[in-house]
Amino acid sequence: MVFFSLICNFAPANAGVLAKPSGAPPLTKQEFMEQNNRKVSVLFMLFCTLFCVCLITANVLETKQISFGIANFTGGLLVFPVSYIINDVVCEVWGYRRARLLIWMGFAMNFFFVAMAALADVIPGASYWDRNEAFHSIFGLAPRIAAASFVAFLAGSFINAYVMSRMKLSSGGRHFSARAILSTVFGELTDSLIFFPLAFSFVLPWEEMPSLVITQVVLKTLYEVVALPVTMRVVKFTKEHDHEDVYDKDISYNIFKINKL
Repeated sequence: MVFFSLICNFAPANAGVLAKPSGAPPLTKQEFMEQNNRKVSVLFMLFCTLFCVCLITANVLETKQISFGIANFTGGLLVFPVSYIINDVVCEVWGYRRARLLIWMGFAMNFFFVAMAALADVIPGASYWDRNEAFHSIFGLAPRIAAASFVAFLAGSFINAYVMSRMKLSSGGRHFSARAILSTVFGELTDSLIFFPLAFSFVLPWEEMPSLVITQVVLKTLYEVVALPVTMRVVKFTKEHDHEDVYDKDISYNIFKINKL
């Protein structure tokens, strides 16, 4: 929270918002929200940056296999759930339309990273370079796994944002904890149900798939639960700083309408 406060000191919450002429009636809530949409929020930019970093970092850490007791998972589990937490915060504060922009931005940056890594991997190394196999093991993501990862990410992230948005409307903004956890369950379940069959069908036994899916969903949801106190404080701070608390009334949930902010 101190980190957020230090950053926000450089950009007041009303920066970039034009004031009404002297003597004019005060702004309505709707007018205030529309003016806010014309400015750039420092916190929103920060969340976008963290979101993209988490996705790219998770891609690299996925190459590390970890065993903890009876659970087996990849290193990506250490950071990937943070992207869902950021998704929850953005959707809760700025609404589904900003979350949609966030998801597509993360997808684009992740795709760029994977594409550049794949290009560097196929280019022959220098004659004195003897780390080709090590480099390939980290950055040589198989096309099938890359495609499965991208599709699963989009589906899971949009399901997470949709559930978060609809539950906020139906609950009148109450019960954030329940909404954050349930949206994560639906999102992670969708992600895992798409990723594992697409990436590992005919590679791993089909009877292993349910345990992989359940393990991923349970561990990532527990991650969300443990981080929930911090998430709630970040949401509260962000709403107070940016004076935003959007309810997605009469909006389109079409995932391709990125220009609708």
